[in-house]
Amino acid sequence: MYLHEYQAKRLLNDYGIPTPPGFPAFSVKEALNMARELGGNRWVVKAQVHAGGRGKAGGVKLVDSIAAVEQTAQALLGKRLVTPQTGAAGKPVSALLIEAPSEIQRELYLGAVVDRARARIVFMGAAEGGMEIEELAARDANAIRRVVVDPIVGLQPFQARQMAFALGLKGEQVSQLTRIMQGLARLVCQKDALLVEINPLIVTGQGSLLALDAKITLDDNALFRHPETDSLRDPSQEDPRELTARQFGLNYISLGGNIGCMVNGAGLAMATMDLIKLHGGEPANFLDVGGGATADKVAQAFKLILSDERVRAILVNIFGGIMRCDVIAEGIISAVKEVGLELPVVVRLEGTNVELGKQMLAQSGLKLIAAEGLTDAAVKAVAAAQGRL
Repeated sequence: MYLHEYQAKRLLNDYGIPTPPGFPAFSVKEALNMARELGGNRWVVKAQVHAGGRGKAGGVKLVDSIAAVEQTAQALLGKRLVTPQTGAAGKPVSALLIEAPSEIQRELYLGAVVDRARARIVFMGAAEGGMEIEELAARDANAIRRVVVDPIVGLQPFQARQMAFALGLKGEQVSQLTRIMQGLARLVCQKDALLVEINPLIVTGQGSLLALDAKITLDDNALFRHPETDSLRDPSQEDPRELTARQFGLNYISLGGNIGCMVNGAGLAMATMDLIKLHGGEPANFLDVGGGATADKVAQAFKLILSDERVRAILVNIFGGIMRCDVIAEGIISAVKEVGLELPVVVRLEGTNVELGKQMLAQSGLKLIAAEGLTDAAVKAVAAAQGRL
């Protein structure tokens, strides 16, 4: 689950990490009130979307009058912000962060990520932060310094000092970075965060460290341990199909291709998508119906695939273990009849009650394309999507 910047900064503050004074605003009137609450004669108005690159896309504005705050808020709220990370459709802007400006002496980068290969938290830092950090990492991998945290003893102060020296910090700044990194380490562990990123972490004109921007990703699989974070979810930033899938206990990710996939098991789903790509097709989605799906759940999954207008063919690939093939067949028949499907559907069934499942499909009167084996199913699905079958 992704957090907005203002939400991420609240979490940082809870763990003792300093951020600029600021308030969220959900209307033009609130934006004006928050600017007046902050005081001063200059403000930063930031669009709140789940994507990076907001500054380049015009989503971050430095303004020097209340009238400019109003004008900027009117220009951003209710619009869709298109950045390199959102795709052409962009993301809707329903909230702003009104923040006091900061004097920037230097921009650094600091992040903490769960490295699955190492089964460790890894801190990353760079002496150059800001909007070009991706380009820096691509240009010079050695510019990114890494600290691996032992899960038994946790982040050690000497590791934070090593990072501080690598970033060119001195004196009290070293102690400040140590406290910031220790706070991030606690945040990652206690909130089950997959990623915490401060970019940039600035050195102010007074020589202090300040988190000027923040990005936090929480582990969806651990949200049951943190019911208080459920209110932080912003459905407007998510794919509506993924929201619907979550309601029915389905694992769905939109991918943008034209071959809809319905598979049971994440590994089989990945293999199915790989074979579609191998034979020249493009999967429209990742969709795992799970091992204990009911006929109704399968029907909902089918309708979910059909809600994507880009889909030109559907591949159903089921290996019946816990999941019985006759249940899958019942769900397919129910969904196809309900929506009046006209797209070609390739079905590959194998496993428990496979003969009964195939018999049900054959006797349904529906135009379904039977496949024998995974490769045959992928080849037929690609051909169907391309109008060759």
